[in-house]
Amino acid sequence: MTKNPTIVFTAPKSVVIEDRECPPLAANELLVQTRCSLISTGTELTLLEGGWDPTSVWGRYACYPQVPGYSTVGEVIDAGAGVDKRWLGRRVATYGKNGGHSTYVVSRAADTRSIKREVPWEQASFFTIAEIVMNGVRRGQVQWGESAAVYGLGVLGQLAVRFCRLAGARPVFAIDVAERRLQCLPRDPAVIAINPRTDDPAAVIGKATRGRMADVVFEVTGSETAIPGEFAVLRRQGRFVLLSSPRGKTLFDFHDLCNSPSFTIIGAHNSSHPAAETPDNPWTCHRHAQLFFDLLADGELDLAPLVSHAVPYTQAPEIYRMLLADRSQAMGVVLRWA
Repeated sequence: MTKNPTIVFTAPKSVVIEDRECPPLAANELLVQTRCSLISTGTELTLLEGGWDPTSVWGRYACYPQVPGYSTVGEVIDAGAGVDKRWLGRRVATYGKNGGHSTYVVSRAADTRSIKREVPWEQASFFTIAEIVMNGVRRGQVQWGESAAVYGLGVLGQLAVRFCRLAGARPVFAIDVAERRLQCLPRDPAVIAINPRTDDPAAVIGKATRGRMADVVFEVTGSETAIPGEFAVLRRQGRFVLLSSPRGKTLFDFHDLCNSPSFTIIGAHNSSHPAAETPDNPWTCHRHAQLFFDLLADGELDLAPLVSHAVPYTQAPEIYRMLLADRSQAMGVVLRWA
């Protein structure tokens, strides 16, 4: 049997590479040889760190051993019964039924995204994050000429800034305490970087918007304690989009921070994508992936500056240790498999 090197979380803060058996292929499934996979420095590190409330979503989902990863790109090398053989040799993007960080992954054909344009493997591996952010920007109903504020400039936040601009928002305020992340922003006069350690976001945004404040705020820090303060930059009847997955509970004054200013609070989990295209909402995960690959291929989106690390998968244990110690020094972390 072909061996399948696989990254495994064996316990909190413990990462190993195991030679597992190649996953079996059932009907309507594809076997994909991985070229690149993207580490989710949010979700994966939360699961790897451990110590969650067992009654929370994190606590119910997490278990060991666990194969992490959900953003893999590669080539189809085999197809199960009932699958059109034209899939063979096709460049694809997939979550991977058996986990994303492994040499070979199995994916349901119906869930697999075709990459029909020539795009770099490393940038294509951002597709899952792109789908999440595209869905969040749509749920936030960002309109041409509106101002947006993005709190937290990890990969999701960086993409939120870029997709807000593509949707016509201006200006877009990009807010983070890490100068390294601020330096990754696109060189665009309509993107205004703010470091709260040196500048007051509300003052900067108030001045730049002539006192109107932000029409929509995107929370992408994942910090439950930071959330209440982020409403300070939002205009009355503005929209607050929770794009991150906070790790704990937030003490929240619903009168002062929701009812009185009549804010709209919007959840934007990836699962809120429609299951199928409809005339009312055609923007499924697949449709967003197609758009993402087109934006890359046409040069409207360049994610090369966001790839901070691209290393062989054999270095995965060291990379995870580095991320656990200080994830602010990383942006897009890509594992190369072939």
